[in-house]
Amino acid sequence: MGTPYVMLDYLGLGDDLTEEERMVRDTAREFLDEEIRPDIGEHFVEGTFPIEKIPEMGELGFYGPNLEGYGSLGLGERAYGLLMEELEACDSGMRSMASVQGALVMYPIHAYGNEEQKETWLPKLGSGEAVGCFGLTEPNHGSNPSEMETRAERDGDEYILNGNKTWITNSPIADVAVVWARDVSSEDSPVRGFLVETERDGVSTNEIKEKLSLRASITGGIALSDARIPAENVLPEVSGMKGPLSCLTQARYGIAWGAVGAAKDAFEQAVEYATDREQFGKPIAGFQMQQEKIAEMATRISLAELLAHRLAELKERGDLRPQQVSMAKRNNVRMARRVSRTAREMLGGNGITTDYSPMRHLANIETVYTYEGTHDIHSLVLGEDLTGIAAYK
Repeated sequence: MGTPYVMLDYLGLGDDLTEEERMVRDTAREFLDEEIRPDIGEHFVEGTFPIEKIPEMGELGFYGPNLEGYGSLGLGERAYGLLMEELEACDSGMRSMASVQGALVMYPIHAYGNEEQKETWLPKLGSGEAVGCFGLTEPNHGSNPSEMETRAERDGDEYILNGNKTWITNSPIADVAVVWARDVSSEDSPVRGFLVETERDGVSTNEIKEKLSLRASITGGIALSDARIPAENVLPEVSGMKGPLSCLTQARYGIAWGAVGAAKDAFEQAVEYATDREQFGKPIAGFQMQQEKIAEMATRISLAELLAHRLAELKERGDLRPQQVSMAKRNNVRMARRVSRTAREMLGGNGITTDYSPMRHLANIETVYTYEGTHDIHSLVLGEDLTGIAAYK
């Protein structure tokens, strides 16, 4: 690209970043600008992910960088958020891959695994030598995962797992899956986490193709048919829905930042186009209707960005609640959906080509709007928190 890539920072939040935070942002931006952005439109059309870049992303510390030890960088939460913002400004598929690897695979091993599990998996996942996936959603259970049908039954020193998981990012290329299943051998059949190597007998992963959204991402399922897993593969430090839900809180935090990145990228493309494109003797950016759109987009993005920065402050000091993350995921993804649609509108017919990013972001955000808790479910989470009444029970 001829000019340095820039993103909207109307409130000057970048001025308050630490040297470490700037380095993380700039390193990610440079890598994406040079290695991913030139080809991301083609990946979207072909329905492929740049798998060959996974180890390089690991070398740069993109996976679980806010974790401590085992080769992770131990970054602050704002630096991690900025990384997610930059990745999604390129494409939601890039952020999804890193987000799943770090927040949904490395985090539960780090938080709930034993020392042997941590030493076995965290360095390999962090470097990109191994790829992980997170198996919670099932064909019949999405918004209500507590009704999962996947079962694990103890048999001596092993567990036998049976069930199906779907809409699993990375599953077709994963070496290990963090699978959540009901331990029917224990009283009340609690939900437990199992580290399932995908090469084991009885474990198969299929790829979901012909998606109309999040196309530059590898999505699939996990089928478990009498899959025998050593008992030592159980995550020992958690039982119940707290396990998977705490992972989702980590991932949703990253989504709240990532959505801001997608919206900023769509905004910048729309403004650049509007200032260059001339109709009726002047740039279309000079018309009042276009300026109103630009002002509205910039305002929505800036407010969402403030929310993300506030989450970082709360998370750093240990005060962040899952309901606050729900508010940010709900608001920021909705904002990105609106902004990318308006940006595409401003590009006219040219906006439906891969030469410009807003249509691609708009398509991707339809997935982000749905996964990791739908917009409606997060509305109910907030509603219950504010009223004390659970509308979904």
